[in-house]
Amino acid sequence: MFAQAYDSPIGRIKLVSDGEAITQLCFDENASNQKTCPVLEKAKLWLDEYFALKKPTQTVALKLSGTEFQTKVWQIVQRIGYGESKSYIEIAKELARATGKLVSPRAVGRAVGANKIAILIPCHRVLSSKTKLTGYAWGLDKKMALLNLEGVAYKS
Repeated sequence: MFAQAYDSPIGRIKLVSDGEAITQLCFDENASNQKTCPVLEKAKLWLDEYFALKKPTQTVALKLSGTEFQTKVWQIVQRIGYGESKSYIEIAKELARATGKLVSPRAVGRAVGANKIAILIPCHRVLSSKTKLTGYAWGLDKKMALLNLEGVAYKS
């Protein structure tokens, strides 16, 4: 297990890797530097670019750890582009088209909330159908800061 702290403009971030991929990225003011590895260093470069308002050029390997449904939701969320947003309903409809099964926007919301890899899996870009802010595992202040950084319009 490898872990590093990253001091971002909106708070300290904890990065965790198994040596092959990022397994966790979360806001944690108590994060500290432990062992590092190339994956963590690459993720820190990605964050440097992101917080410098540049489109990150690094590709960071991620290891998703969740149910099959959660993984499908996170894969859709990963495709939401920088400066864009999607609603829970849009994601539910996309999943319904792909699976042929009715999907609840609330179930999508629970899956989004279970994401352990913030920013790289941009769950902050998921809003209500009326572009209203909804919950965020690391607090609405962090979600607003990330959306503002990317220039995403929302209603509070």
